[in-house]
Amino acid sequence: MKIAMLTNNYRPFVGGVPVSVERQAKALRALGHEVTVFAPDYGDGKNGGQDPEEDHVVRCSCFKRKMCNGMVYPKVADRQVREAFEREFFDCVHVHQPVFAGNTALWLKKKYHIPVVYTWHTKYQDYLHYFPLFREEEKAGPLRRLLIRAGRDLILPAYMRWFTGKCDLVLAPSKGMKRQILEMGVRAPVEMLPTGLEERFFETDARRAEEIRREYLQDRKYLFCTVSRLEIEKNIPFLLEGVRRLKEEDMEPFRFLVIGEGTQRVYLEELARQMGLGDVVTFTGNIPNRELKDYLAASDLFLFASRSETQGIVIQEALASGCPVVAVKATGVEDAVEDGQNGYLTPEDAQAWCLKVWKALEGPAAGEMRSRAKDSVRGYRSILLAMQEERMYRNCAEQRWKEVSGCVDGHGEKHAAVSLSRLFKIT
Repeated sequence: MKIAMLTNNYRPFVGGVPVSVERQAKALRALGHEVTVFAPDYGDGKNGGQDPEEDHVVRCSCFKRKMCNGMVYPKVADRQVREAFEREFFDCVHVHQPVFAGNTALWLKKKYHIPVVYTWHTKYQDYLHYFPLFREEEKAGPLRRLLIRAGRDLILPAYMRWFTGKCDLVLAPSKGMKRQILEMGVRAPVEMLPTGLEERFFETDARRAEEIRREYLQDRKYLFCTVSRLEIEKNIPFLLEGVRRLKEEDMEPFRFLVIGEGTQRVYLEELARQMGLGDVVTFTGNIPNRELKDYLAASDLFLFASRSETQGIVIQEALASGCPVVAVKATGVEDAVEDGQNGYLTPEDAQAWCLKVWKALEGPAAGEMRSRAKDSVRGYRSILLAMQEERMYRNCAEQRWKEVSGCVDGHGEKHAAVSLSRLFKIT
């Protein structure tokens, strides 16, 4: 099949969606499919550089204005998209956001009579603070506060129901997210398809992991880490408070690595200093994805407090690397962490969280948690999930053909016929 993936953010931007898009595209190509990613052009030579994967990426124009976290606003139905679809015949469009890329996907569906699959990666209500209207709700006047609540509680859910109603299939990255989508009243078919894990996360480089432990531990006993964009919704201050309590309660000496970048880094570094954690917490910045598995394998625990996840890709990466997880219980997270088996879930309470950290390190199941962590995510391998994705695309293409056959004309008829012939060549 020939698949177009549309996304509002992609590498070099660091985040869960770019990781998911890139892994899905690679795995589908490994199965013999042609996948073209339509992604933003970040300008200034900051796209893919010499990465061979860039050969499969079409960079699209964006508006000059950016969000405060570096995300961009792609143009709808950009010239690069239009020209690519005029040159080539795609069997399916897989879109990863409901606006900008999402609007382009619906336009392509109408023009070319091809199915649109949408992955609901993000709990958008937790990200409204990136838009000026929704910032600082507690400081807003009565009218603005009313508008903010209407946007979050009424307009956003209504838009998502409308958008997904135009899609042929909605994919949820976790069981918990699928449940929330259905509870919102989405009527399109909904299936679960997590982001997969590349094989390298299961391959431990024991020598490199030991080097990392020596570098950061020195004379300490335990190494903890988290991997996150350093933004408000990721709830890093809660982890710092928990770490402060561990230190005060005479936990064996430890080091906590905060891996990632974001607009909150300076604030978080100052907060850690004020808490007296300068000798305990290290902000590493971003670590190249190919090296991340070694940091995870080197760590005794992976700590996580975000409440805005739909899957929590980094949690699965930690588990695949054999690193047990202690996380605040939330949608997406609770589907990955099996309490008492590969880690622990806790309420958002620092004291309860500390007790679970102690238990994960020194409790009766501590010795078995690393092997259980690896075993718990073996079914998340990218190639296995790509096989499921292939079946979903094929079903959508067949259903779409049934709906449009006999009622398309011009270029749309030619496009639908070519898509169908290609579809049955790979069955």
